[in-house]
Amino acid sequence: MAIGVVGCAGRMGRTLLAAIATTPGCRIAGGTERPGSDEIGQDLGRFAGVDPLGIAVGDDPAVLFAAADVVIDFTRPAATTAHARLAAGSSTALVIGTTGLSAEDEAVLADAARSVPMVYAPNMSLGVTLLMHLVEQAAARLDPDYDIEIVEMHHRHKIDAPSGTALGLARAAARGREVSLDDVADRGRDGLTGPRKRGAIGMAALRGGDVVGDHQVIFATDGERLELGHRASSRETFARGAVKSALWVAGRAPGLYDMRDVLNLR
Repeated sequence: MAIGVVGCAGRMGRTLLAAIATTPGCRIAGGTERPGSDEIGQDLGRFAGVDPLGIAVGDDPAVLFAAADVVIDFTRPAATTAHARLAAGSSTALVIGTTGLSAEDEAVLADAARSVPMVYAPNMSLGVTLLMHLVEQAAARLDPDYDIEIVEMHHRHKIDAPSGTALGLARAAARGREVSLDDVADRGRDGLTGPRKRGAIGMAALRGGDVVGDHQVIFATDGERLELGHRASSRETFARGAVKSALWVAGRAPGLYDMRDVLNLR
């Protein structure tokens, strides 16, 4: 399968290229960077950590979408929405790991997914996907006397907070409780906030160092506390999940899928 990567020279892009190059049945179709980037024209093998491939980094995503069976996108919201439209226009499947998308951005993905299959997940880790499944089950079985708090930590360069994964965990908890996250989310506390609201789902974001991604979901009540968590020590775990998603989504009917579909956790 020919898999392309947009944003191929960044930290995640390089990890994705390496994962594609070492996965049986996959080959690198190409990669792109922003126009004017120093990496334009360089051989993709350099970024994949393999021998030269004879494929240069490009700056036109339309060319990449035409050459690939599936494209993987871990870029930024504005670029991702543009890539979703390109995917729909070229009938190329798309795997999206971009975080920080707004409701309006997600609506663009949903519209494009009427024409082409897409996998969109805030975290491509197989372990995190299972964690979300467990959180939903726990929230369904523990009544609102159990306060739900989500704590996440990432490296100092991350630009969005709370993380997409934390929001995904919060949505899983809200599904379990059969409530709207917008109605119960508490994204930060400062000053005289008053007592905690019963049924709230709290989120706290920490930033520092080179932390790849730590997430903890706490169910706390009088006398006991249940903690479910996940720690990522390498971006390779996200890359492996993204490549697995690419292999899964190719040839599917148009639609907006997520990692629960990939792992058959529906």
